[in-house]
Amino acid sequence: MTFNEILERRRAINFFDPDRDVSDELLREIIADAAKSPSSFNLQPWKLKVVRDPERKAALRAVASDQPKVTEAPVVLIVLGDRDGWKEGNDTLEKHFRNNLVPEQRDWFLGTTAALYGNSPEAGQAFANKNAGLFAMSFMYAASARGLHTHPMDGFDHEGVRREFNIPDNYWVPMLIAVGHLKPGIEIAPKAWRQSVDEIILD
Repeated sequence: MTFNEILERRRAINFFDPDRDVSDELLREIIADAAKSPSSFNLQPWKLKVVRDPERKAALRAVASDQPKVTEAPVVLIVLGDRDGWKEGNDTLEKHFRNNLVPEQRDWFLGTTAALYGNSPEAGQAFANKNAGLFAMSFMYAASARGLHTHPMDGFDHEGVRREFNIPDNYWVPMLIAVGHLKPGIEIAPKAWRQSVDEIILD
């Protein structure tokens, strides 16, 4: 499948086949592909909660505007953006430092990330959101390349999801992503209107 075909195939579908599973092996392959996404200073401030159990999906649906696709899709991901991912001592930051940098760079590295992302709550929030968004989009393209469909959702009670799934305060939940196969008999409508290149580029 060419990348243009992946772009065309990737759709936010509303109707998933509840009888077709997505194997753990396939899901892990897609996550591994998405992990190649770019991130600020390679800090990779993203995590996932994978929701498969029917009871847990029902609990998620209850705090996600009662969207049927939450329980119909075989897998729903809770995407997390780590607002503390730039801080010294953060596990992912420290692994990145050990694997990619040298001790002489530590003061510069920590000083720079703190100056960019630690100067206000808004900066930390933007850091988490934009990087988790890069990962999420890569995940959806990788899923499309493997014949799956997805639907990113922001219609949910953020604090309700946090409470129900015991999500620590440092994580923001930018979106949920339903993952699975299109329900048989459902015809996907043509892609909706998109801005033209000229409309996108401002003078």
